[in-house]
Amino acid sequence: MSKTWLEQLQQITIVVADARDIRAIENLKPQDAITNPALITAAAQMPEYKDIFHQTLLQAKQDAGAGETIDQIVSLAVDRLLVWFGQKILKTITGRVSTQVDARLCYDTEAIIAKARYLVSLYEANNISRERILMKIASTWEGIRAAEVLEKEGIHCHLNLLFGIHQAIACAEAGVTLVSTLVGRIGDWFKKESGREFYPAARDPGVLSVSQFYNYYKKFGYQTQIMVAGFRNIDQIAELAGCDLLAISPVLLKKLQSTTGELPRQLVPAHAAEAHFRKIHIDKYTFYNMHEADRMAYQKLEEGIVGMSKTLVALEQLLAQWLECLENKYINSCSCLSLGNIFRVYDFDGDGFISREEWTGIDAVFDALDVNHDGIITPEEMAGGLGAAFHLSFNSLGFANKSYEMKNL
Repeated sequence: MSKTWLEQLQQITIVVADARDIRAIENLKPQDAITNPALITAAAQMPEYKDIFHQTLLQAKQDAGAGETIDQIVSLAVDRLLVWFGQKILKTITGRVSTQVDARLCYDTEAIIAKARYLVSLYEANNISRERILMKIASTWEGIRAAEVLEKEGIHCHLNLLFGIHQAIACAEAGVTLVSTLVGRIGDWFKKESGREFYPAARDPGVLSVSQFYNYYKKFGYQTQIMVAGFRNIDQIAELAGCDLLAISPVLLKKLQSTTGELPRQLVPAHAAEAHFRKIHIDKYTFYNMHEADRMAYQKLEEGIVGMSKTLVALEQLLAQWLECLENKYINSCSCLSLGNIFRVYDFDGDGFISREEWTGIDAVFDALDVNHDGIITPEEMAGGLGAAFHLSFNSLGFANKSYEMKNL
């Protein structure tokens, strides 16, 4: 019997399960995972974590002292919650946890460094080695420079929102541990710009971009790993077989499991040596020139930063309201405060619907929330499917008791 595409893919690539809520992580026991404001906001909906939110907020208020503002108290609580959930995840997984650095700092190198050092210090105060931690930072010039400093200190970094070759080269030159990109969002941008509804997978702009990053890294011997997420179909996955890490949604994993036939390796280090690249150095001037010339990378980076920032603001608003409830003994009101905030985070134009273009979260979560598959999420779909969407349980997809190597980064 011929092997499935999934079985063949696992022989040449680290297959990553793209499911990112705390319960899914506990159930799936992936190798690596992530803790960020979206995960914390989702956890706030779960009754079993109500006490930790209460305790963290009240302790943050006590430690902050009488002179601190509500914003300072909430900021302290956010950092502690990120690390608390990171510690919890590390008890489940065997690998590393990526912890998101405040996206609003993404153009301030010193602030990024300070925040990353602080988060690592919280982990180390709880006997967590920095070898098990990745600081997740947006791939701005300032973020890359911060990562360069941090990597030299033994603080490993995961640079996300990487869409252009200039970002990829700058990250590699800085010695970044891991970079990640979203192949589907690159393709979506080009479809919208060109008016085309379809690209063959081999000519898909997202696939071509990732292939360029991979071949450049391998040709010139860079050790930075590339992780690809945001796939729209299994043909895109097939064209990137051999990449360092592929983060794949449960729906597409199911399709790979049911597809047979030969799956040839497309990305091969030896072939990269034959690629026609000229090695270039990316200084600040070159980075900004290339970034401004690459409209796709420019726009997608900005959209991602805005989305992550709005997610953090929504979490801060939730925690501020929650703290007020605790102070005024309105405990029963605390569990239902965040739903409207979550919806507003993604409804960029305020029209009462969330389109795929507006969505800056995980694509698998969008698909789970979009119950009728019409390409938009309504408030009713958000209200009815929030818990299930952040669950993304493999059991309903037939993945129970399988021994896939999975990551969440």
